[in-house]
Amino acid sequence: MAMFRSIARRSRRFGRDQHGAVLVEMTLVAPLMLLLSAGVFEFGNLIHDRLLMQAGLTDAARFGARCNSQLYTDAGLTIDCATVAANIAVFGNTTGTGSPRVPNWNTQSPNVTVTIAASASCHDAVVSGVTQYRSVTPQVCIVRADGTYAYSGVGMLALLNIGPITLNDFHEERLIRF
Repeated sequence: MAMFRSIARRSRRFGRDQHGAVLVEMTLVAPLMLLLSAGVFEFGNLIHDRLLMQAGLTDAARFGARCNSQLYTDAGLTIDCATVAANIAVFGNTTGTGSPRVPNWNTQSPNVTVTIAASASCHDAVVSGVTQYRSVTPQVCIVRADGTYAYSGVGMLALLNIGPITLNDFHEERLIRF
């Protein structure tokens, strides 16, 4: 009988005490906060990879816009400006060596494609007397660097059956003629 009185006394004291309520609240809120925090961190990683991809495509388009294969041909050398630009996009260097800017990103199609002055990318500078592009040449051509990256580090989103997220981006630069 004394044992029951002791248990009853402790349970009444526990009912008046606020520490038990805090424990229950924390038990309910902690998993939700953990999931939200993990989601924020994962989204930050996704945005970081996208920014690295954008920087690479910008560098590739800038190189492609300024690459003049005719100078190499005149010197008896060869250069594939599109391939070198794709290497710059992915690896940050012209040789295509080292680790890629973004893990598992490579120069194989369709991951990175650099199009330099394709016939469809050239536009008339003046159309029907209206200046479309300021240029000393009658046509303005565009260099376009396209990139695709399958972001597979979805982390806890995999629990919700969300698979790899595909990031797509491009950057265009005006072709500079020498």
